[in-house]
Amino acid sequence: MVHGCYREFSSWKGPDPKIPAGVAAGHPATAEVGLRTLEAGGSAADAGVAAMLAACVAESVLTGVAGGGFATYHEAATGTTTCLDFFCAVPGLDATRPAAPMEPIAVTFGSVPQRFEIGASSVGVPGVPAGCGALHRRWGRLPWRRVVDPARSLARSGTLLPHAHAATLAALRAAMLPGFGAKVYAPTGRLLTGGDLLYHPGLSTALSILSDEGPSAFYRGSIAEQTVATVQSGGGILTRTDLASYRVLSQPVAAASLAGRTVLARRDLNGFIATLDALADVADLPRPARAVALANALRSDAPQRPDDTTNITVVDPEGNACVTTLTLGIGSGIWLDGLGVHLNSMLGEGELIRPGTSPGDRMASCMCPTVVTAPDGRLLLAIGSAGATRIRMALLHTLINTLIDGTDTATAIHRPRFHVVSDVVHVEPGYPDDELEALSEAGYKLQQWDHLDHYFGGVSAVGTSGAAGDPRRGGTGRHLWPGQSW
Repeated sequence: MVHGCYREFSSWKGPDPKIPAGVAAGHPATAEVGLRTLEAGGSAADAGVAAMLAACVAESVLTGVAGGGFATYHEAATGTTTCLDFFCAVPGLDATRPAAPMEPIAVTFGSVPQRFEIGASSVGVPGVPAGCGALHRRWGRLPWRRVVDPARSLARSGTLLPHAHAATLAALRAAMLPGFGAKVYAPTGRLLTGGDLLYHPGLSTALSILSDEGPSAFYRGSIAEQTVATVQSGGGILTRTDLASYRVLSQPVAAASLAGRTVLARRDLNGFIATLDALADVADLPRPARAVALANALRSDAPQRPDDTTNITVVDPEGNACVTTLTLGIGSGIWLDGLGVHLNSMLGEGELIRPGTSPGDRMASCMCPTVVTAPDGRLLLAIGSAGATRIRMALLHTLINTLIDGTDTATAIHRPRFHVVSDVVHVEPGYPDDELEALSEAGYKLQQWDHLDHYFGGVSAVGTSGAAGDPRRGGTGRHLWPGQSW
């Protein structure tokens, strides 16, 4: 379901990159599925797809198969980097009536209640199945069923809910518990907590259909029919035409420089590449001055939304990289009966629908899967983050830690971060005092947090020092060690 010509950025000038193969993700089960796919001879695309679908089972508080996302793929043999857009589209191409009002809910983020809208009218056209199919067709080498079936196995058994995901679930309970969600997230009448078994009755059936019929099941087959009927019965305007006409698109890949390396990513809603351009000389500054420059570049008055988002990063033994970021919004509270599939709520986040957006158009997003290459074109780092408007911040902090300070991947991700909202710097504990003093002298108010928190993003990365996930969101990294059979 890939539409049109791919617009690519090529920087290749040298031999295949020498970067350890590995997987970084937001859940141990997700990373394990990706790693086992590499061991079976899969490419970065195979492992990326298998891990994406595993995340739709194990990380359903953060994402789902009826969501959308983006993938950045780096081909080692040519040095070509491509971005695929499988984000949610606005429905209503041939709607015959207006959508019913959405249901407003309040979600507390930090200490501030925020308004969201859920319900059938919040459901956008999903892209995850199509995105999985596009990645597999272009760069995969294992059979389709081989990359889908690990997720189906997870769905049959269930997975353990990480403590970090349990905290997110508690914050999003107003969106996650309506209807069938109560049977998934509060099966005994009590909300799941960290370490509990997360099990989605029926989800293995949906994944079996995906395995047997391919992604088309979600756009023209039985699942498509059920999706349309479910949404329309609740007042939404998603139609058969919306699903049947959905296509994975390509997006231009933009480049920026940091510390002599090339950073490649799509141009996102939050301006990650533009911000990086504004920080071109930051490597030459002492750390206190660098902190002020970073705060000035990050300063924003954008709404600080919570998010159901996760990121998966894979590098295979040949040096190909697949970075995928995917989301469900916060969840619509609408489920497909008997299939355990939670539909997205992307239309309930109004700021993602830009002026002039029409039915069939893609919604906007801050998601920004990224790769970094050396001057000779070698892959140095594959990285992405969850975190909505904080994705840019999380990526910048981690890139500065790795490319300027020279830390290993895990240390770069674990280091404390700060995020700027207007003139307030929200900062995690452990940030250097001299840098905080410089921020204060520059006129910023400091809001000290007492723990590392999912507010500050969720990075997963594979670099020259290995793979690592973000402790803020229960992330982990797994390696395919040199010489290991695959």
